[in-house]
Amino acid sequence: MSLTRFLPTPSDRMGILWSLLALENCVILEYGPAGTTHFSIGLFHELGENQQNRLFTTHMSEDDVVMGDVTRLEKAILEIDQNFAPKVIFVVASSVAAVIGTDIKGVCSYMQERVRARLIAFDQGGFRGDYCAGVMETGKLLAQEVALENPEVQENKVNLLGFSMGSYRAASDYRQLTYLLERAFGFQIGACLCGESSIDAVEKMGGARLNLVLREEGLAAAKILKSRFGTPIVTGCPYGYQGTLDWLEKIAEKTGCPIEPAFRSELVEKIQGAAQYPMYVRMLKQDQARAVLVGEYHTICGIGRFLQELGISVEVSLCTHSSKLIGKPSEQVVFSSREKERLDILQQKHRCLILADDASRCVCPADNTIFRISMPVIRGAQIASHLPLMGIEGADQMLEWVEEYLQTLR
Repeated sequence: MSLTRFLPTPSDRMGILWSLLALENCVILEYGPAGTTHFSIGLFHELGENQQNRLFTTHMSEDDVVMGDVTRLEKAILEIDQNFAPKVIFVVASSVAAVIGTDIKGVCSYMQERVRARLIAFDQGGFRGDYCAGVMETGKLLAQEVALENPEVQENKVNLLGFSMGSYRAASDYRQLTYLLERAFGFQIGACLCGESSIDAVEKMGGARLNLVLREEGLAAAKILKSRFGTPIVTGCPYGYQGTLDWLEKIAEKTGCPIEPAFRSELVEKIQGAAQYPMYVRMLKQDQARAVLVGEYHTICGIGRFLQELGISVEVSLCTHSSKLIGKPSEQVVFSSREKERLDILQQKHRCLILADDASRCVCPADNTIFRISMPVIRGAQIASHLPLMGIEGADQMLEWVEEYLQTLR
């Protein structure tokens, strides 16, 4: 890991933990030192995750580490099963457990006959990539191990795959997606890997009509579900007015269900209104409107397309995570594992619309107009659940940001 001034990119272990915490009817047990889990709790609170009776740690003594004694883990599994009776206990290896080579899967295998809960092991420990790898592995395991065979067909339900509570405004985006699907098609969200969902919903997800892959991390799970149940796949995220319509049209094409006419007309009217912005930007302003984006790949690509539709050129898009899971990344996106490289670029920008995280906001010159679209949150808190970045309401909010930025130009 390179030297970091603010906060490092979370590991795959963190992505696993916050994904599993988004599911009800399960408990997460981390095999590792109490301090490791305690450090994670602050972040999960920022993400709005419910941790009450959901996340536990075994703690580990020096003897456990040196001798490889797993007695604490065995006792913890029995205690959780007896006291909370969850459907599933996810046993997650901490970094320490992964380093000493604890056979988490082996322990779960022989302990399974002693408990009522289903035991599922994650042995990554934070050494197989950043949080995107953790989100992907969680989706894969849930699709393979938890989704039940021969589920009841649910014609009015669709699954969300690749959703991550680690994304900024995730709860707001979930509510906006719920609104779009209900308003356009009368569809409901079945399982969400991994957002506001439950083990019960994951078990039934094979009966859904469609799998919506919002980001690359969900594609592996979608392929598993397609192989097991034949569920069709639609990829992409609804950012901006035109992007939202395009996303809904892909769903309509795949399902054979047309978009509700009145809703489609409302969306087209929004698109026509936004089409006036390029002319407004060119004719009334001497300065060139420029934007800089910092965040997750799917977010900066989607928002970048919307800004370009508004006549605002995107000078640079900086991705804050690895490109390993992205098949053919855009050439316009800069991937950098070193925080210093990103901050150096931002310190050189002036009179731009900067949509970024709090670390970036701390170093940008004061003559920029800056709004937050990505984690981490360093100043303030993420509280509201009605301010999405996706969909119609997300585009409305970004138009207000653009209006505020344009007032700063000559």
